Amino acid sequence: MDIITPPTTGTSDWRQLPLAEMERRVARFEEAVWAAQIAAPPNHALLQDAVKRKNAARCPVWLRRVTLNLVIRYGDALIDLYQEFPDDLGRVAPYDLMVGFNPKVKITPTEAMMTDSEWISEWGVGWKHVVGGVGATEVSNPLTDWATLKHYLKTLPDPDEPGRLDAAVAPAAALHGAGKYVFGLFGAALFHIFSIRGFENALMDFHLEQANLHRLVEALGDYALKLIRQWAKVGVDALLFLDDWGTQEGLLIAPATWREFFKPCYAGLFRETHRLGMDCFLHSCGNVTEIVDDLIEVGLDVLDPIQVSAMDIAELARRFGGRVSFCGSIDVQSLLPHAKPQEVKDAVRRSIDVLGRPFGNGLILAPTNTITPDVPLENLRAMFEACHQQ
Repeated sequence: MDIITPPTTGTSDWRQLPLAEMERRVARFEEAVWAAQIAAPPNHALLQDAVKRKNAARCPVWLRRVTLNLVIRYGDALIDLYQEFPDDLGRVAPYDLMVGFNPKVKITPTEAMMTDSEWISEWGVGWKHVVGGVGATEVSNPLTDWATLKHYLKTLPDPDEPGRLDAAVAPAAALHGAGKYVFGLFGAALFHIFSIRGFENALMDFHLEQANLHRLVEALGDYALKLIRQWAKVGVDALLFLDDWGTQEGLLIAPATWREFFKPCYAGLFRETHRLGMDCFLHSCGNVTEIVDDLIEVGLDVLDPIQVSAMDIAELARRFGGRVSFCGSIDVQSLLPHAKPQEVKDAVRRSIDVLGRPFGNGLILAPTNTITPDVPLENLRAMFEACHQQ
């Protein structure tokens, strides 16, 4: 494979590459990594067994959890790793979740995440990215006054909008044709309340505006139910819901509050997902130990990302092992950026020994979040080798 070299721009800093070169690197990565995964041996049964904790042959691997910064920085060196060690878990996403399915917004994911940029998502939320940052910052919220709730609910995205999931159909079919287990990236289900209202407003709403908040949560639940039905038509094995309820030390809100406002809705969403033949994955960063029993009760199949910097994996294994499968456990905050390669390998093997093997290998090995460009290439290789050489 040819080595990508930066064009002559007067700087060797990959962050200062022209947007066209960044887009080229991202497209090259997507094409090469996709081809390697399609060419890899079938593994649908492996994932099914791991998700249901039925003595899978090994812990499956999902390492394609990377920032565009990382892809652009390492170029072909990163491609080589994914070609040598293809992911087990297939992922399909029909559009960028930060923008949404919004033909009016003329911005690509690379432009949004690598340049100075601002845009309004299909939910009416304003976002801004500054060069050098990872991710985007919320700068405006569409429902700052509850008096406009009725109007805002009329402007919610349409889950049945023609074409919404069209871009996921062919990739899902190709992965299934290659014998892969496929999940659809659903995005946020109920966590939208914080970006719709603004973080401080939403926290106060739990105490001061319960009736209005219930109305908003109910509307989001109705949207999610309809979108689940659309995903079932695409034909995926699972849905990954992205709702971040944890901080480093505990829940963002009191457990009793979470149970009042959100648990019944999750019960309905997971029930519908199962009725339509799909498994339920929930991504929630931070320490969500206090509601794991609740999530299991309402039907969660896989808890992601097992953030080891916030939760004790031995405690998780003791309390929940065998009742839910796990995903994640490879720390992106301290381990991958700062550890030595052997320490990375040791941490991966401990995760397998604690969360995987005792429970039918019910652990999908994955980073605890997207891998950022401060991670050394040698640590990336150590992670790939440890995950794939069980």
